Amino acid sequence: MRENRLRTLWKAGKAAINGWLAVPSGFSAEVMANQGWDSLTIDLQHGVVDYAAMVGMLQAISTTATVPVVRVPWLEPGILMKSLDAGAYGIICPMVNTRDDAARLVAWTHYAPQGTRSFGPVRASIYGGADYPEKANSTVVVFAMIETAQALDNLDAILSVEGLDAIYIGPSDLSLALGCKPTFDDVDPKVADAIKHIAERARAHGVVAGVHNGRPDVALARIAMGFRFVTLSSDARILASGSQQLLTAMAAAR
Repeated sequence: MRENRLRTLWKAGKAAINGWLAVPSGFSAEVMANQGWDSLTIDLQHGVVDYAAMVGMLQAISTTATVPVVRVPWLEPGILMKSLDAGAYGIICPMVNTRDDAARLVAWTHYAPQGTRSFGPVRASIYGGADYPEKANSTVVVFAMIETAQALDNLDAILSVEGLDAIYIGPSDLSLALGCKPTFDDVDPKVADAIKHIAERARAHGVVAGVHNGRPDVALARIAMGFRFVTLSSDARILASGSQQLLTAMAAAR
């Protein structure tokens, strides 16, 4: 089965640098994948990407060594299984708030006897290889998002679920849940403390910690804190910020 480079990096104690895809385009996904990201996450929750567009984007990413990851819209078995069948090598699931939520997530993303994922890897076996059915459980990476006060209260219980590979912090939703202004980077002290606590507890349980970031300096600081999966910006934000830089440089001509 094709290697999952996320697992290889983590086994070596290294952090994976993840990009974010909100533009529903195979071409833009291909351009991003050819820049050298360790992984790229297609966002089905908050972006404007639908399932058909996602498949084309997965195909585009597959032309490179970049690991294809999908953030599903919700904890729901249908979209989890269809995303995996399409060839996602990582799944990020939002709003996992309890141990039971985490257990369902693991069950729905793993074949029996570990889980209850239905069999039908129509594209996954093309991307992953003929032995995908035998090795998918130990190759695909599953993230539970920790982004609510309830999830914080249940953190150790969530992290104790066997088969959960990683957690992923959405700083904006976590900030809102803690009564603070939603932001990625310059979070309020209460949120900063929560992020540090989550990283520490994940490490104690042997679970990889991931987090969303807007700036490289923040991502580097969080790697130093122990995070091993850090997202930087998104294709849409990069397009906007790059345009703004060019237009700022040309402002004198107006």
